[in-house]
Amino acid sequence: MPYDATKMKDWQISEAAEANMPTPWEFQEKLGLNKDEILPMGRLCKLDFMKIIERLKDRPDGKYIEVTAITPTPLGEGKSTTACGLMEGLGKRGKNVGGALRQPSGGPTMNIKGTAAGGGNSLLIPMTEFSMGLTGDINDIMNAHNLAMVALTSRMQHERNYNDEQLQRLTKMRRLDIDPTRVEMGWIMDFCAQSLRNIIIGMGGRMDGYMMQSKFGIAVSSELMAILSMVRDLPDLKTKLNEITVAFDKRGKAVTTADLEVGNAMTAFMRNTINPTLMCTAEYQPCMVHAGPFANIAVGQSSIIADRVGLKLFDYHVTESGFAADIGFEKFWNVKCRFSGLKPHVSILTTTIRALKMHGGGPKVVAGLPLPADYTKENLGLLEKGVANMVHLIGVIRKSGINPVVCINSFHTDTKAEIALVRKHAEAAGARCAVSTHWASGGEGALEFADAVIEACEESSEFKFLYPMEMKLRDRVALVAKEVYGADGVSWTAEAEAKAKMLEADPKFDEYTTMMVKTHLSLTHDPTVKGVPKGWILPIRDVLIYSGAKFLCPCAGAISLMPGTSSDPAFRRVDVDVKTGKVMGLF
Repeated sequence: MPYDATKMKDWQISEAAEANMPTPWEFQEKLGLNKDEILPMGRLCKLDFMKIIERLKDRPDGKYIEVTAITPTPLGEGKSTTACGLMEGLGKRGKNVGGALRQPSGGPTMNIKGTAAGGGNSLLIPMTEFSMGLTGDINDIMNAHNLAMVALTSRMQHERNYNDEQLQRLTKMRRLDIDPTRVEMGWIMDFCAQSLRNIIIGMGGRMDGYMMQSKFGIAVSSELMAILSMVRDLPDLKTKLNEITVAFDKRGKAVTTADLEVGNAMTAFMRNTINPTLMCTAEYQPCMVHAGPFANIAVGQSSIIADRVGLKLFDYHVTESGFAADIGFEKFWNVKCRFSGLKPHVSILTTTIRALKMHGGGPKVVAGLPLPADYTKENLGLLEKGVANMVHLIGVIRKSGINPVVCINSFHTDTKAEIALVRKHAEAAGARCAVSTHWASGGEGALEFADAVIEACEESSEFKFLYPMEMKLRDRVALVAKEVYGADGVSWTAEAEAKAKMLEADPKFDEYTTMMVKTHLSLTHDPTVKGVPKGWILPIRDVLIYSGAKFLCPCAGAISLMPGTSSDPAFRRVDVDVKTGKVMGLF
C-alpha cells in the first residue's frame, strides 16, 4: 500500500487488499470484543450491538466526526471516499479510529452511479459483498414492508367479500373500512424501475385481490429504512413498526400496521437488521455499514445504533451524511442528533474543484459522459465564481455551533493556484482547510486532513439545533428555507397548507421532526440552478406523514420515490467469471 490507483481499477485494489483483510475473529481481538458479540456471516460479520452497548455503557464516548459535502455534480464529490480517507489518515497517525457508512442501494449500483464504497486507495472492502446486498438488511426491509402491503390488500379484499358477521366468524377480523383512494404506502423493490411508479393491482376476479391504483418506490425510500437508521434498540424498532400509517379509513382515521396486526411479523423479518455489519477500509480500519436511506427523499444517515457502538469502540468515530450539507447535514443536525442525543465535535465539508467550477457557470456535467475540458484545466475565473457555494455551506455548518473542516478532495488535474484559491476562501469563511490525496495515496495522502480534524476535535463548541420542537411546522420550513437554502420565503399549494394547518392543530404531531424533501443537485428545488441563487421562493406541494418514523416531510418540487433506469445502465457490464465465481464489471 498504497496501490497505483491510476493503473488499477477499484475492484483490483479491493481484491488485492482483501487478500490480507482481517477475519471476524481477528477483528474481535483488535476491537476488544467478546466472542458472543461477533455474529459471523461468511467472511463478514455483524456486531451484536445490544451486548456491546450494555457491556461498554460506562465507557466514555470518543470524538464524533460527521462528513458532508458541497452541492455535488451528478458524479458525486466523494463523501464516502473522504470518510474512508480520513479513517486511513487517522490510522496512520496511530489513532484508534473507525466509522459507520450507509449501505448502497441496488438501484444506483445497477444504474449510472455505481457502488458507493469509495474509490482508489480509499475504499471499503470487500467491495463485491458491499455492492450486492451485503448481509441482507435491504432484503429483510423489503420483505417487512411488502408484508404490510399484503396485509392491507388482502384485508381490503376480505372486507369487500364478507359481511360483518362472516368477517368475524371466518377471519376473526373487525372491519377497518379502508378508503382505497387514501392508501399511503406502496410496494418497494431495490432497483430503479420507472414503469412501476404508477400501477393498477388486483385485476381479475373477486379472488384476485382488490383492484385499485398503487405504486412502487425504491427500497431505500421505505419508511422502514428510515426507522432502522433512527431507532435505538429492538424494542424501539418494534414500537415504531407498529405505528406506521398504511392508509386511512373512510372517516379519515389512520389505519396502522398495528390495526392490520402485521407490525410484529414485520419486526420478526427485521430482527437481524438492527446489528451493524462490520467491514473495513483498504488499510483495515474497521467501519460499520448500517442502514441506507437516501437523503433527498429520506433521512440520508447511517444508523444511530452504529454511531453509538462506534463511539464506545473508537477514540475517533467517523460517520457520513448523504448528499450536500443543505440536505444531509441539515438532517444530521436537526433530526439524527435530536433523536440520538449525541453531539458532534466536527463536520467535514467535502469539496472538489470540479464541482466549484460547475457552480461558477461551468458546462453541464452528465454522468456517463467525459468531463468537459473546463473541469480538467486550470480556470480560476470559474472557480472564483463557484466558491460561493462552499462559503454558503460553511456558514450553514457554523450555525449549528460545529467546527467545520473543508477537505479538498484533490484530483490530479487540480493546480496549486486553484487549491490556494479554495483554501483562501474557506479560511476567510471561518473554516479550517486541508488538501487530501487519499484516493491516490490512501492514509499517507490524508495526513494534513487528519491533523486538521484532530485539531478541530480539541476545540470546544456549542452545538445547538436550528429550531426548537415547539416551533410550528410552517415556521420550521420557513427557517430551513431561509437559513439553510438561502430562499427569500416559502409558497404552499392550497392542499399542502391545509394539511400543514391540520398537523399544527393536532398536539400529537408536535413530537414529529421535520424531514425536508428536495433535490440534492441545487440549494433550490430546481436541480438545474447552481451556485448560490438569490431572490427565489421554495414551493411546498405536499406534506408526507411517516407516523412510525415520527417524520413530517414537506415536499419541495417534483421528487419521485422511484428513480428511473438510464439508457446505458451499469448492469450491462456486470458479469461472473464462471471459473472463479468472481463478479466483474461492478466498479
